[in-house]
Amino acid sequence: MAHPKRKISKTRRDTRRAHDFLTGKQLGTDASTGEIHQFHRAHVHEGNLVYRGKVVVENYTKTV
Repeated sequence: MAHPKRKISKTRRDTRRAHDFLTGKQLGTDASTGEIHQFHRAHVHEGNLVYRGKVVVENYTKTV
């Protein structure tokens, strides 16, 4: 049976296991637009970038 040459620390072990318990993203509904979006993120509604119910950028186009 194979044995590790050195002890793996608890921190290294737990860091590797941290990704096993990821959950889905939190979604919310904007009260002014009714749009479903990710919390604390601006979202596009009718060509405008909206954050917290206010238009941040008009005629928004996504650039790569």
